[in-house]
Amino acid sequence: MNRQNTYDIAVCGAGPVGMALAALLARRGVAPARVALLDAKTLARAGADPRSIALSHGSRQILEEIGAWPIAATEIHQIHVSRRGHFGRSLIDRADHQVPALGYVARYGDVVAALGAVCARLGVTALRPALVRDAKEDGAGVALTIREGEAAPRELRAALLVQAEGGLFGAQAQRAQQRDYRQSAIIAQIHASAPIAHRAYERFTDEGPLALLPQGDAYALVWCVPPERAQQLLALDDAAFLAQLERAFGSRLGRFSATSARFAYPLGLNAGAPASARTLAIGNAAQTLHPVAGQGLNLGLRDAAVLARLLAQDATPAMLARFHALRAQDRGLTVRLTDTMARAFTGAGPAQALLGASLGLIDAINPARKLLAELMMYGRR
Repeated sequence: MNRQNTYDIAVCGAGPVGMALAALLARRGVAPARVALLDAKTLARAGADPRSIALSHGSRQILEEIGAWPIAATEIHQIHVSRRGHFGRSLIDRADHQVPALGYVARYGDVVAALGAVCARLGVTALRPALVRDAKEDGAGVALTIREGEAAPRELRAALLVQAEGGLFGAQAQRAQQRDYRQSAIIAQIHASAPIAHRAYERFTDEGPLALLPQGDAYALVWCVPPERAQQLLALDDAAFLAQLERAFGSRLGRFSATSARFAYPLGLNAGAPASARTLAIGNAAQTLHPVAGQGLNLGLRDAAVLARLLAQDATPAMLARFHALRAQDRGLTVRLTDTMARAFTGAGPAQALLGASLGLIDAINPARKLLAELMMYGRR
């Protein structure tokens, strides 16, 4: 077989997590020509994606190591967490943690473009657009059948395969841990009359969490509601939608004055992707989480950082097994944290008053507030 059809490591999925892994492998000494990065989208198409993403301080450190920082992003200096209609709130401030920012809000396309440029400079083999039609594992590696554009399908071989293409909940194969939250997330860009610079909001309502993240002169909205309610909200004109949002969020930011086009996607937990001797999954391909606390991408980047460190030592099945052992605690804790927050603060009743008060208790107890902030910034390291 032609050498250009054989690789040490194939990475399926060239989103931020897949490209971060490929770049980190090259940075750590793995021959970039021996790493194949495959994706169904061209880099230009991925770079045009307007979605907003939240990057933690720990993720910034990973991107800095890669050489994909700085990018256009808005710093989060404070995170205000509260329960709508109940006493109690918690305020996490960067000043308490000696960091320049707790996190950053960036456009997905900007992050992809920066990582794509780094991978190109490093010489990583990028096959895109390329559809992976089949993957078969044997004792010597994994055979991938791919199709690039209109060309006939061809086969690649890799010693190890990393799945980094996640997709949306509801369109994924069921994994070991699955929960349908019966919620959809409405996303949009929102303008307010009295914005507070660099402050993010996580507001728990009866219907689900509502997040407003500062981005430029606007806010990135992630509003979690039941699916039928999401369809009703999407059908409203802008003025009626903003009135409903203001009713749910309150008046902390004044009046909501404008909204971009709105989209919705289903929410669920789908974690614990199966692994084999030569194949594993990272990022959203391994664990799809509820967006509460914005931990999905950040957890995936930590996956990539640990896996790159191990495979740079020795790209063997033994290192894949070691990866799972090293990532179990961080993955397990982050899954439990987001799952608990998504379910516990949703609904009505007397218990919600106690949960609201618990936010105030966290704020009053410095070690508890510090632990929550560190989990959000770095995960369990």
